[in-house]
Amino acid sequence: MGTKSTIEWTESTWNPVTGCTKLSPGCDNCYAERLAVRLQAMGQGNYANGFKLTVQEHMLELPLKWKTPQVIFVNSMSDLFHKDVPTEYIHRVFDVMKRAHQHRFQILTKRSQRLMRLSPTLDWQPNIWMGVSVENNDYTFRIEHLRETGAHVKFLSLEPLLGSLPNLDLRGIDWAIVGGESGPHARSMQPEWVVDIRNQCQTAGVPFFFKQWGGTNKKKAGRVLEGQTWDQMPLAMAVA
Repeated sequence: MGTKSTIEWTESTWNPVTGCTKLSPGCDNCYAERLAVRLQAMGQGNYANGFKLTVQEHMLELPLKWKTPQVIFVNSMSDLFHKDVPTEYIHRVFDVMKRAHQHRFQILTKRSQRLMRLSPTLDWQPNIWMGVSVENNDYTFRIEHLRETGAHVKFLSLEPLLGSLPNLDLRGIDWAIVGGESGPHARSMQPEWVVDIRNQCQTAGVPFFFKQWGGTNKKKAGRVLEGQTWDQMPLAMAVA
């Protein structure tokens, strides 16, 4: 089995790359950075460099050993399309995902320009879901870049949601996840922002997943929105 994840919208994580650098406001209180520092202090070998970007080649083929089909978040501790990840290595990651066809792989990036630029050279299999993170209205251009890719399943991670997104263009988008920031310095998320996105998704027929309210105690805050949980998933669930 893969590394079991507590992230509500996935099942396991796989990190053929670790570490990253801050790019936009959503990165300010990065959970992965906090965790990497903690794992480094614990002596975990993959985090000997802390949160410095590191290619973990020995992790590359792990999904081929996991026989039970599962949903796998790729690089929960990094960004596959970071400028310091060699293009050749990105192609190798895609090759592993193609060969591990029993799984569904979820990739998220904030580096949508590089994603769009490399997309024509990538082997977009149906079991590879591609998403972009959008934290406020200044970064909706990432959705346009995602739309230009050859990914069969395209999704949005609107997390940590730091502002309203009143005019989302959801054409060609298969799934939207919304969540508030959590941790010791969490910035607040307004309920009306979430409700508005939920309503936009319903109008557009896009499955909506509400991950969490967040805050300094995310378990206490929970993930109930207007009396219910929202766990909708993409319609294209079949693995080729």
